[in-house]
Amino acid sequence: MKPYFCGWYFKCQSPQQTLAVIPSIHRTPEGTRCWLQLITRKGAWHVPLPAESFRRSDHPLDVTAGGNHFSSTGLSLAVEQPDCQAHGSLSFGPLTPLRYDIMGPFRYVPGLECRHSVVSMRHSVTGSLQINGQDFCFDGSPGYIEGDRGSSFPSAYVWSQCFWPGGSLMLSVARVPVGPAAFTGVIAVVRTPDQEYRMASYLGARAVQTEQGKVVIRQGATELTARLLEQPAHSLLAPDQGAMRRRIRESVCCRAVYQLTRHGRTELDFTSGCASFECEYPR
Repeated sequence: MKPYFCGWYFKCQSPQQTLAVIPSIHRTPEGTRCWLQLITRKGAWHVPLPAESFRRSDHPLDVTAGGNHFSSTGLSLAVEQPDCQAHGSLSFGPLTPLRYDIMGPFRYVPGLECRHSVVSMRHSVTGSLQINGQDFCFDGSPGYIEGDRGSSFPSAYVWSQCFWPGGSLMLSVARVPVGPAAFTGVIAVVRTPDQEYRMASYLGARAVQTEQGKVVIRQGATELTARLLEQPAHSLLAPDQGAMRRRIRESVCCRAVYQLTRHGRTELDFTSGCASFECEYPR
């Protein structure tokens, strides 16, 4: 059995609270395992689930694992573990998908260790959950959904996602092995109510800086900068040859600066106290 993983990242954020929920399935020669990870400002929890309970559909998105349900219309949790009790349900408004696959023509390249997808750049979230006695309430709050599948997370990468009034962005810069060689791959989207700015390697984008928590992406006359200002990160599990044996750190709600310029004109420039950031490049 070839190593394989498949997982989804559901982020929900109100002015006071941020929650990310990550269901995933992992297959290795040693067997199949299913995980649910929860991350908030205060901590992160890793919950093993029965692999035989896992069911999935991609079109439309619909995933069931251990009594928990995730779909394009909402999610529900029913977790009762010694260190993690999570219950409740959330409903999603209409999703905002991209105009076309974020991987572009790379979606057809065989053997990539990780393929990324963006299910929704922004949608509304309504409902409530309770996690270890803490209530999480969302009333039309913004949400975001993405996915990954393959054999392993990149050995080095930076990822960020952030909302601002009416908008949403995501970016990822990663080491991409192709056979014996490797290159630095770039994907990024800035979504406003009436525009979708896309930057990607297949469109000529390149990362000109990935150091000290700062990412600079340049594509022609367009430049996107993201800079992490603090790192209150929590530990998450990540796949390595299918198995969840790697540790990464995510700041699910932190301070970061974002700037988008085009032809020397500033299109976007703001500091967020509710950004999400992972920086797995050597510092």
